[in-house]
Amino acid sequence: MKTIIVATDFSSAAKNAAEYAAAMALSLNANLHLLHVYEIPVVYMEVPIATTEADMAESSEELMKELKEGLMSKTGNKIKIDTGVKIGSFFSELEAVCESIEPYAVVMGSQGTTAAVRLLFGSHTVYAMKHLILPLITVPQGAKFSAIRKIGLACDFDDVDSTIPVDEIKTLLWDFNAELHVLNTGKHKQFNPEIIFGSARLRGKLKGVIIHDHFITNDDVDEGIMEFTEKNQIALLLVIPKRHDLLDKIIHRSHTKNLVLHSHVPVMALHY
Repeated sequence: MKTIIVATDFSSAAKNAAEYAAAMALSLNANLHLLHVYEIPVVYMEVPIATTEADMAESSEELMKELKEGLMSKTGNKIKIDTGVKIGSFFSELEAVCESIEPYAVVMGSQGTTAAVRLLFGSHTVYAMKHLILPLITVPQGAKFSAIRKIGLACDFDDVDSTIPVDEIKTLLWDFNAELHVLNTGKHKQFNPEIIFGSARLRGKLKGVIIHDHFITNDDVDEGIMEFTEKNQIALLLVIPKRHDLLDKIIHRSHTKNLVLHSHVPVMALHY
């Protein structure tokens, strides 16, 4: 059975992401696994937690119980929810849990309500987007799960054969009965032979699904993508981390990183 992992720090942003994941799990008939990782020495959290290791463990378990009960109530007790509270390095513990569970996806909040929370959990989110090999969905504050009928794919059509995780994309489209909107992020002109060839190759690999191609004309490509997704009611935006692509720009340029961390559209990172 499918399982969705939710990494949480108990902040309002993380709680919102957990509610999003719970609703998604309900729609997919999937299980949910809530994970919290705390570190010694103590780091700032939106929700105050005691400072000794024993007190932190107890406080974390209490907050986890409260989160689980709230999600069970919201989903009418219709999904199975497991929990885990770990001590250690956030990403290492997340990887270990993912290796054990092999989840359908990992879900995290993409922003916090305070500068300190955005700095801490936001950095975890961006790092995980880049390095976690499993599908990772980052959920912006206030985003609510609803039927996913339009999925966007940011794609530059460069080396489609070896850079696009076709099977994972097909699975998403079939699971949600969604259509795919391909957002061309390349610098070539719209009718450049490379674009035409790449588009044809992608269509060939995704045979049997509904695909719409779109050419982003905004000089700031990532800003253009965000504008398009919001205006055209794209429910989920897919990005493929690879060298020099959109996600690298997001990570290394602060203003574009903020576009994703503050986007109104959930972003899913897929790795080939």
